[in-house]
Amino acid sequence: MNSMARRMFELVEPIGAIPYSADEPNEAMFALGFTNYWDTYFAGRAAPLGLATAEVVDALFYNFAPGEVARHIPKVWRTTTPEAAIAARQAGCVKALRRILGDHVDSPGFARAAELLTRAGTSAPFEGRPMYAALRAIPIPNDVVARLFHAASLLREHRGDGHIAALMIEGVGGLEAHVLFALDMGMPAEKFGRIHHLPAAQLSTVIDGMRDRGLIGDDGWLSEQGRAVKQRVEALTDDLAAKPYECLEPVELDELMATLEPLAALLLAAQDW
Repeated sequence: MNSMARRMFELVEPIGAIPYSADEPNEAMFALGFTNYWDTYFAGRAAPLGLATAEVVDALFYNFAPGEVARHIPKVWRTTTPEAAIAARQAGCVKALRRILGDHVDSPGFARAAELLTRAGTSAPFEGRPMYAALRAIPIPNDVVARLFHAASLLREHRGDGHIAALMIEGVGGLEAHVLFALDMGMPAEKFGRIHHLPAAQLSTVIDGMRDRGLIGDDGWLSEQGRAVKQRVEALTDDLAAKPYECLEPVELDELMATLEPLAALLLAAQDW
């Protein structure tokens, strides 16, 4: 496992996940006319893809049950445009980051971290990285807080594209990935937030398929084989996520980590989920 990529994930993820962990991004999206959280999720995250079909969004997001994406795409584009969704999401995230991070955002260290993270976020090849490539086409913001969020989003989607590749190599489907994640945490799949809403019969079919392949034991928890698959997926995800940081010198990477550590701690402490 690439320990550097894992550590950077731990530091960058709280920034990249701010659309889902704070109120301001949702409020900015609701101001466009949305009334449903999942409409704001799909409009906000899929906006860089333009007016893509539900099938394309479903393929790229990977982890939604059949028909879920189609309940929101392309319907959301009757409420707003991709361009407006990108702007609203960015504005809401900047507002949330400024609230949570306070005076940190005005420090020279913060500006330097935004510069380094942007350099990393824009340095990786985008072949085979569709979500990352879509986000790369968006202009880099001038505002320093928006720039930090944009860089974190780039790195999050870059990692996500690699994670899907790792899952596919192991033959793990999107819903199966949620089951794998939940059971690895010691949580029954039926209780896990991303799939607890699914019809019991549908979730049972997913779990039964994983049991038939030896990923889940008779006790309902991950088998030794299932744990090994989960570990291989995580290790390959980390390996595939390392490329953006190769453009930074070791001293720059150390500087970036040191600056991000207190920011990540504040963001984790403030999460609303």
